[in-house]
Amino acid sequence: MDLTTAGGLIIGIGAVMVSFLWEGGHLSAVIRPPALVLVIFGTFGAATATTSLRQLRTLPAFLKAAFFAKERSPTALINRICDMAEKARKEGLLSLEYDLMRTKDPFFKKALQLVIDGMDADKIREIMETEMEVISERHEAGALFFQKMGGFSPTMGILGTVLGLIHALSNISDASNMARHIASAFIATLWGVGLANLVYLPICDKLRNRFQEEMRALEIILEGMVSLSRGENPRLIRTKLYSYLLQQPREERR
Repeated sequence: MDLTTAGGLIIGIGAVMVSFLWEGGHLSAVIRPPALVLVIFGTFGAATATTSLRQLRTLPAFLKAAFFAKERSPTALINRICDMAEKARKEGLLSLEYDLMRTKDPFFKKALQLVIDGMDADKIREIMETEMEVISERHEAGALFFQKMGGFSPTMGILGTVLGLIHALSNISDASNMARHIASAFIATLWGVGLANLVYLPICDKLRNRFQEEMRALEIILEGMVSLSRGENPRLIRTKLYSYLLQQPREERR
């Protein structure tokens, strides 16, 4: 599990709960099933209405990416491509058949297969750039879903509060319980704002961060395979691919 994602959510939610309990509150006062049902399912329903069934089916994969995805090492990826370039330079492109069998990443495997098949470098770039656009659109759709949930959640919370106030004011004759009903009405707003800022929007940003890292890896693979198909010098390939790295990986290289 990704410690920054899980740890950040736990710290954020925990800080709110500890603060509330510190002030003398009780968890039973904020855990109201009607408010939770309205905010959670209302938010999910509104977000679902903006997407397609096909994209909705990929939701578990996006949650997995946010919490369990393993970070790729750009340096290791570059080293692998350069090793393949050295091998191809000595033994020819067909010697990379074993590397193809060992490759699990679909994008990498497809690009390497095109190289081994002897396809023109410009054609390889054209095909794989189209593949990257499809991947980018799919990833952006996942992040956008949680962004929409982050936008709908506070509104659902306000809606729940309004409904709660209507219920409280409709029983104005029972003045002794009115204050309790009014306080309970605001629980929905608490959950709406809390879930948006402590769950949905952080997951959205985490997914965008993950996808940026993946797109950088895909760019490295694409440029590496194009250079490989052109028979470029492995040292030149390494220099070219390192230009895609951000500052931190450069420092690791040193």
